Amino acid sequence: MKVKSTEEIRAVLEPIALSQGAEIYEIVFKQGKNPSLTVYLDTEREGGIDLDACEAFHNAADPVLDELDPTYGMPYTLNVSSPGLDRPFKKDKDYLKNIGKKVEVKLYAPYRGEKFFEAVLVEYNGVAGNVTLDKNGEVFKLNLTQIVKMSQAIDFD
Repeated sequence: MKVKSTEEIRAVLEPIALSQGAEIYEIVFKQGKNPSLTVYLDTEREGGIDLDACEAFHNAADPVLDELDPTYGMPYTLNVSSPGLDRPFKKDKDYLKNIGKKVEVKLYAPYRGEKFFEAVLVEYNGVAGNVTLDKNGEVFKLNLTQIVKMSQAIDFD
């Protein structure tokens, strides 16, 4: 199925998100038997993105997407969601707002025998493309290219 680019879709949907105090975190189009367009919203507001925010965005975005016709007339389902607490860090601000916090790190290849561990994010350097982590008092740097996924660690206490 031919679809318009996520950049085109983002361009028409971003003003809607911004008007509702949110931003588009990610847009994912899944093809197959039941094609779907999922828009993940994020916000700095206390409480994050809730069901009411998703519904309001969906209602506002639906007619705009009908006009854009991202699938050239083919049917699809529009989903709107929060990226969740375990969202992977994608942007500089994701790293920066988690400095000093415990993060989960998944690596492509083991570092000192581990491919998955928790540590405190000490520093992020987007220009150099690395992070400094503190794991039980051991401070070390990793290149972002070594990291499959980094996300905020969730404690269920």
